[in-house]
Amino acid sequence: MDGGFQVSADAVAAAAAKMRDAGQSEAAIRHFSHAIERVAAGERTLIASAEIEPVPDVPGLAQLPDADPREALARLAVIRLNGGIATSMGLRQPKSLLEAREGLSFLEVIAGQILALRRRHGVRLPLVLMNSQATHQPTSEALASIAELADRELPEAFLQSMVPKLDARTLLPADWPQAPELEWCPPGHGDVYASLVGSGLLDALLAKGYRHAMIANSDNLAATVDARIAAHVAAGRIPFLLEVVRGTASDRKGGHLARRRTDGQLVLRETAQTPDDDAASFLDYRHWRYYNTNSLWIDLEALAERFASGATLELPVIVNRKTLDPREPASPPVLQLESAMGAAIASFPGACLLEVPRSRFVPVKTTDDLLVLRSDCFRMAEGFVLEPVRPDASPPEVQLDKDHFGLIDDFDRRFASGPPSLRGADRLLVNGDVCFGADVVVRGSVQIDAPIGGLTVESGTVLDADAVSASA
Repeated sequence: MDGGFQVSADAVAAAAAKMRDAGQSEAAIRHFSHAIERVAAGERTLIASAEIEPVPDVPGLAQLPDADPREALARLAVIRLNGGIATSMGLRQPKSLLEAREGLSFLEVIAGQILALRRRHGVRLPLVLMNSQATHQPTSEALASIAELADRELPEAFLQSMVPKLDARTLLPADWPQAPELEWCPPGHGDVYASLVGSGLLDALLAKGYRHAMIANSDNLAATVDARIAAHVAAGRIPFLLEVVRGTASDRKGGHLARRRTDGQLVLRETAQTPDDDAASFLDYRHWRYYNTNSLWIDLEALAERFASGATLELPVIVNRKTLDPREPASPPVLQLESAMGAAIASFPGACLLEVPRSRFVPVKTTDDLLVLRSDCFRMAEGFVLEPVRPDASPPEVQLDKDHFGLIDDFDRRFASGPPSLRGADRLLVNGDVCFGADVVVRGSVQIDAPIGGLTVESGTVLDADAVSASA
């Protein structure tokens, strides 16, 4: 990228103009312009293991004192990130409208949780969704059937930004006339802060007397509002609190928390920010210990101060190298600039971590995760609260054959009679085309290797290590 400042200036001006023409907010434009400048200047976005150190012990949720929910939740708003379509699972609708369990969608469960807290404690507790262009209309239509959820003072949703893909050589916005929609990409969850500002929602929340917000992904139904955390954040005047879990082998590719050696500031390191020669270190979950859940609590006044006078958050830029048309390897190479929501922790001196149990971190990214969520590993308790059946045990590891279970229609067809019982399972690995009958039970560690032509696990079958080899 020869040309230095001139490349940066031209790219910033072109991207800003394109975003402005598309109706993007000035806050989003400033945030993306700053990201381009940093990339053009060769800013080093990688974080070497030698520059950071593991976080010492952090307080746990169980250590927090009980709190009066009416007081603790009086000035809290809930924001759920709802921009995903989950095309990797073959969805053509918002992921939040997919059935989660017991005939209820993710959105219906979240709404049920909020309404239950409002009724029980007499609090306002607004729910606001951050939608994408793809999810906004179908989600609004779904919300119309939950009239009680509506808040007359605040909008039900705001839109995340769209940012242009950049030509990998010039950093100018990519051009693809045959499919203009492919010229754009989502900016990552870190966009939530600029979108809160640019949409006017941050000002609206503060004007209505809200001081804090809990932000979480819509696919993590276990990320419920907890009055103890709300009270902890308010009493400690904590500007930013990130919920973390103790690392396990399944977290090795997730983002972990650390402290910068130079100033002790908490930082989040993602896979894309790790130098190649630190790959082994990054995978050492016992060393780094604490992993991001993408559930956080933020002081809205502190956020407003950070954006005052046209400023923006210094979120690390994650540079993803792609082809302009993901289905056409020969299409022009582009850069997609993204940022991680949890990385904002580095922008708030005084930010804190809180270790939470695995029961608060049940994200659904694949059909493997969906099978566990729908199974008897969990139950829906009063107030639509998702509870693990075995609180002291981790959910079983599930790996389903991607060719036969990866898409939601294929998945549902092979579990047409419902998910198997997994509460006694440690691991379920399915290779090949397998259909499950009703009331199948999995115990211990089970691997199913289907023969050519497929396999049907008959209703009422109990699968364990001995039974599988016989049935296959």
